[in-house]
Amino acid sequence: MTPKKLVASLTLGALVLSGLTAGGTQAQAARAPQPPVKNATAIGFGGAVASVDPEATNAGLGVLRRGGNAVDAAVATAAALGVTEPYSAGIGGGGYFVYYDAKQRKVFTIDGRETAPAEMPTDAFIDEATGKPYNFFPELVTSGVSVGVPGTLATWDKALRSWGSLSLKKALRPATDLAERGFVVDQTFRSQTLDNKARFSAVVPTAKLFLPNGDAPQVGSVFKNPELAATYDLIGKKGLSAFYGGDLAAEMAAAVTSPPKTPGTTLPVMPGHLTTGDLAKYKVVEQAPTKVRYDGLDVYGMAPSSSGGTTVGEALNILAPQQLAKQSTPQALHTYLEASALSFADRGAYVGDPAYVDVPTKELLSKGFGAERSCQIDPKTAAVKPVKAGSPDGSYSPCTPGVATTERPDTEGLSTTHLVAADRWGNVVSYTLTIEQTGGSGITVPGRGFLLNNELTDFSAVYDEADPNRIEPGKRPRSSMSPTIVLRDGKPFLALGSPGGSTIITTVLQTLTNRLDRGMTLPEAVAAPRASQRNTANVTAEPAFIDAYDASLKPYGHKLVLAGDALTSAAEIGAVAALEVLPGGGYLAAAEPKRRGGGSAGTLHQLWPR
Repeated sequence: MTPKKLVASLTLGALVLSGLTAGGTQAQAARAPQPPVKNATAIGFGGAVASVDPEATNAGLGVLRRGGNAVDAAVATAAALGVTEPYSAGIGGGGYFVYYDAKQRKVFTIDGRETAPAEMPTDAFIDEATGKPYNFFPELVTSGVSVGVPGTLATWDKALRSWGSLSLKKALRPATDLAERGFVVDQTFRSQTLDNKARFSAVVPTAKLFLPNGDAPQVGSVFKNPELAATYDLIGKKGLSAFYGGDLAAEMAAAVTSPPKTPGTTLPVMPGHLTTGDLAKYKVVEQAPTKVRYDGLDVYGMAPSSSGGTTVGEALNILAPQQLAKQSTPQALHTYLEASALSFADRGAYVGDPAYVDVPTKELLSKGFGAERSCQIDPKTAAVKPVKAGSPDGSYSPCTPGVATTERPDTEGLSTTHLVAADRWGNVVSYTLTIEQTGGSGITVPGRGFLLNNELTDFSAVYDEADPNRIEPGKRPRSSMSPTIVLRDGKPFLALGSPGGSTIITTVLQTLTNRLDRGMTLPEAVAAPRASQRNTANVTAEPAFIDAYDASLKPYGHKLVLAGDALTSAAEIGAVAALEVLPGGGYLAAAEPKRRGGGSAGTLHQLWPR
């Protein structure tokens, strides 16, 4: 039976009667030295996990198999990603956790974003010698000055205490075991290491861990991280205080203020401002999610300091009057690109950390503002970019022109990782976490096995009182992370998210419209070629998107250019992990079939693939 036919006929009763419960196959495949089986799509029931990595997905499924819930599985999966995806995520970073509680039928969020140290100067990114911003790459990203106070571990602890059934120690156990026994190196891990070789070589403990004998680990070899295993074990025994206080906190602060540079390195690896006091004072923020109504569904996301929920939500409100489902493919893509540009203009003008900036979240997500902005879309011609920001002031009328705003460079790193998890009770997690750049700051805490973030580079480099994302002590830098949960009639329907810097927003938006408006299944929506319009003159796009749609979008005035970043030649946009709740309570889990080497999706009692 094909996945489409299985989904079409799936009901929980039929699943139980069929006796097709193949839940143990992935766990058996996860033993080194053979790499685990990696499936981009899985269909079954009892729970689901999807991430970029099969070891991490298996860790989450193992927790579900032992009776844990979606929150337990999400934390276990995230901790395992800290082992196998150390250049994208880990306890040295931060993120955003979105959770649907089936018993309360309510969505909750945790803002675990990094914060600027208390002594962070507003001109931290300005070179005193020149009076100009430091060169962004590789100097600023490879520095202590880019390191924010990590929030990931506090997020895990808060989520488990609020909604989980496991202790932090038990949730960390699968990842601790994985770090001890190691995982099989794939081409993505080796390539990412080599892409960062110059940066990693500049920091003694980073070179020691990730460049043994001066080279990246070979594909097919087993990479172990006993230092991280010991760190996880310490945290499991002593709790959160072992990370935000004591010796480990002092060592993190020392690594930032006096980076352990390799003698003779040509990179300055500038010192930063993190102190033990900053670590001791760190707190996650609990806040209401963003919410918009689209296609009869409730779309929930992450409120500021993330710009994901407001920008995705506003774009959906802009798209709603356009009725994308009734448009031809070129027309729908044109409309999607224009809506994205308009919402990005408003993101840049108004969104920052709400503890420091008066963010008009309610108005940005209002139907009236969305309709006013939607009226700016010309169905035949792309607007000249950058477009002006709108006025989310509560007074709306058709086709009101925008207001002038200052355009600032986009410096968000394209790395990050995302996971989804669901359980047999109907609880669902959508969680995006990061250390920012691929490889973060490049600074590994000596003897501890994890990299520190370079998240503060998400602030605007030049301080401007009018900029909602200006540098300020204690502030959370604006993020584009967009963990999303979609409800139908008050119950989960979809959960998704992606890495990719500011392209996260467009990736989530495009995947949603692919699934909801363009007749694609979830796996098709995830695999479809992508393009990203972030209020710039050109549209960055993947090669397959350019091949398929360049000719049909040129008449509208869209100029497509190849995507890519400073670290790699890979012209990819995002790496989605998602799940869909099927009729009768079954799950379809979906990960990337090819991007980042392909992701991993699994269900607890798996029907397809067997």
